[in-house]
Amino acid sequence: MPSFDIVSKTDIHEIDNAIAGVRREVETRFDFKGSKCTVERTENDIVLLADDEPKLLQMQELVRVHVTRRKLDASALDFSAKPERAANDALRHTVTVKQGIAQELAKRIVKSIKDSKMKVQVSIQGDELRVTGKKRDDLQEAIAHVKRMGIEQPLQYDNFRD
Repeated sequence: MPSFDIVSKTDIHEIDNAIAGVRREVETRFDFKGSKCTVERTENDIVLLADDEPKLLQMQELVRVHVTRRKLDASALDFSAKPERAANDALRHTVTVKQGIAQELAKRIVKSIKDSKMKVQVSIQGDELRVTGKKRDDLQEAIAHVKRMGIEQPLQYDNFRD
C-alpha cells in the first residue's frame, strides 16, 4: 500500500553554521563592541547571553535572520522561554530547536485527518506519523490537508512509497 511519513527534523549542522554567522556578526558590529554577548548550542538548545534587553532582542533577531539565510525555517526555533537573569545583570535566554512531532500535535493532526473522512490511515510512530492509503491521490490529498492546517512547526513529508 502507498504510504509516506510526516516528520519534523531540523538540520543541526545548519543551525551550527547559523550560530557561527551570528558570532561573527556580534564580534564585528559596532553596537556590540565591548559587550559580553555570546551564543552557544547545547544538544537541541541555543543559549543567548546578552548584557541587557535591547541587545538580547537584537541577538534573537540575528539568530532568526541567520537561520533563514541557511534555508531553514525560523519557526523551528522556540523562543517562548522567558529570559532569565545571569551573572553581572546579564540576561540568558534558552531557545529550543524543535525536533520531532510532539505527541499532542501528532494527535491533533491524526484527529483532523480522520475528521475529514479521507480514505487514509494515520498512525503515530514515536515522533513521526505514518500515513497509508489505497491510492496515491488520497495520500496527496492528505498532504494538502495537513499543509492547510497551518501548523506552526515545519513539517517534511518523507518516504513517499507506491
